[in-house]
Parts: sequence; structure tokens; C-alpha cells
Amino acid sequence: MEHLINQQVKQIEISGIRKFFNLVSGESDVLSLTIGQPDFPTPDHIKDCAAKALHENKTAYTHNAGIIELRRAISDFMYKKYHVHYNPENEILVTVGASQAIDVALRTIINEGDEVILPGPVYPGYEPLIKLAGGKPVFIDTRDNHFKLTKELIKSAITDRTKCILMPYPSNPTGVSLTESELHEITNLVKDKNIFLIADEIYSELVYKEKHISAGQFEQVKDHIIIINGVSKSHSMTGFRIGFLMAPKWLTRHMIKVHQYNVSCASSISQYAALEAIKNGENDSIVMKEAYRERRDFVYRRLSEMNLNPYLPDGGFYFFINISHLQKDSFDIALDLVKEAKVALVPGSAFSKYGEGFLRLSYAYDIDTLAKGLDRIEKYLNK
Repeated sequence: MEHLINQQVKQIEISGIRKFFNLVSGESDVLSLTIGQPDFPTPDHIKDCAAKALHENKTAYTHNAGIIELRRAISDFMYKKYHVHYNPENEILVTVGASQAIDVALRTIINEGDEVILPGPVYPGYEPLIKLAGGKPVFIDTRDNHFKLTKELIKSAITDRTKCILMPYPSNPTGVSLTESELHEITNLVKDKNIFLIADEIYSELVYKEKHISAGQFEQVKDHIIIINGVSKSHSMTGFRIGFLMAPKWLTRHMIKVHQYNVSCASSISQYAALEAIKNGENDSIVMKEAYRERRDFVYRRLSEMNLNPYLPDGGFYFFINISHLQKDSFDIALDLVKEAKVALVPGSAFSKYGEGFLRLSYAYDIDTLAKGLDRIEKYLNK
């Protein structure tokens, strides 16, 4: 009966990140620096609020778009933090994590054969969703441009089938962000074209130097832009599965149909927890960000001492390490590190073909763990 399965589903593979994580999880004494999971507990005031909602029996279905209190809080948060305004009544959807928000956005705008431009290397979760929506991923090689999409790179890839440009910044796996002027150039490029911009800004609260610039600030292209965000990384709430999907009301009224028939609504308990996070935990991410900054600087120094010439991330909690000089596939190098050095990193090939020759290291781990892992990497390289 397997031949009856949707061909797109059959061709999709498990994420290279998870595939490698699962591969090494059974290995004894392996120190893993693979998963982008904040190592901080969810703040107590958020957990207390979730428990309170549970005891108050707030366990029923909510409005498909999410409870209005949370949508209002999201609207206030986005305006205060990023000078972006979305109407909580009809321009914000609360989703089951940022992943479902991306899925809903793509399935709403993509017709069979439409092309979606995205940077390579890139988080592996986008390509399968584009294909499941009937679209065609068009990867742009950003390796010679500090891993950034630019107006000129995008311009060269646009065809009459281009429907959308996906901008995931700060980036997983590279940690780079776009400046205001870089975003301005890209938005100017599409303002007179029938092309959407999906800005995945899930790491927006974990930017270390310049303040995050949201693509939603560019009013001249408001009808083109879909913003994705959430509380997973900013408040260490990955398991609560709450994302934000923001778009103009004419588009949101179509996206809510896809969302409704997909999940009905996000978890009610998680929504009340997210409401507490947004209203009273606005600065929860600051403590985490400062710890990540310290870890980033520590890892950067160690990798530099190994002559790996790392690129210093602007945001997120990843290093994308160039190991092309070792002249072996990134998967083989990663496997070698597991077997010989007892440390796990994600092979760059998990992030499209343009990630080959790199390894992703997550520094969402404490300094002691990072130090042990880096010692093992250095020993392996010296050997």
C-alpha cells in the first residue's frame, strides 16, 4: 500500500539535524552541541501562570486566531520592540509554534509550481513545507556574501514564477542578521512586484550588537510582508508551541482558514502562558541573551585559536564552522567527531547543499559543557 502515499511526502526526509541527533543519541559519553534548545528553564512566573490557567479550567477551545488578550499583547509587544503595528482583531494569528505559522503562510499563498527564493545554507524546515504546498524552492548561494541575501542576489533569481522570498534573520544556522539598509534595498526591490516576503524573526530577541530590525517596519511593502515570531527562543518556551503569524487583514482572513482546518487553535494553556510571557516577561530574554553573548565570545575565541576563522554571529546561538580544508564531507567529519572525539555537531549538509563544508555548533549550553566540547574538537583537529 505504500505506493499510494503522497509522492511529496515520500520524497521528504527527516531533518538532517534530527537525523544526526538521533544517530548519535545512543552513543555513550558523547557530548552533544547539536540542538537549538535553550538550556534555561521557562521563567517561574510563566509556569505559575500556566498552572493557574489549568486550575481555573481554561482548557476549552479558544478563538481560532487565539485569545484576544494575547493578540493585543503581541500587537503591543511588536510595536514597542520593533515599531511594527498589526491590528490584534484581524492581522494576528496565534499558531502552534513558528513552524506551523510558516506552514500556514506558505499553504495560503503558494500555487502549484510557484517558486520560493531562500538563502543557502538555511534551516532545513522550510524546503519540505514549500514542496508540500506545491512550490519549488530556489536556493541562493550566500556563502561568498557573509551568508546574507542581497537585492542583487535576489534580483538574479527572480522569474515569472517567483511568488515569495523567505528571509530567516537572525539566521539558523549562521547567526547573521540583515541591517536596516540591506532590508530597505530588498523591500524596495519587491514593492512593485507581485512577490511576498516571509520574514522568520523567531530569534529577534537574541541579537547582540545592533537592535533587530523587523521587515514589518517598511510600510511601503506592508501588503507584501508576512512576519513570523514566537516565544520559543525568547522565553525558553519551546515545548509550549506558541508562534505569532502577522500579515495584512486581507491576507490574514485567508490564512485563518488554513489554520482553522489544520489545528483549530493553539493550546489554550500555552496561550495564557504566552500572555504572561509577553505582558510581564518583556525582559526575560535579557538574562539569557547576556549568557549567550558570553558563550558566543568564548566559543569565538576558542575557534579562532584553532585557526578555524569563525564568522562572529549577530544573533541566535549557533556557529557555522568552515571545515572545508579537511577535504571530507561534513557528514563524515561529524561522524568522525562522534566516534573519535565523543562530541557531536550538526553536518552542514543538513542545511542544503550550500552548507557542505561546514559544521553547526550550538552554544545553547553552559560554559563548562562548551569548554569540554571545544577541547575535544581541538584534540581531534590536532590529531
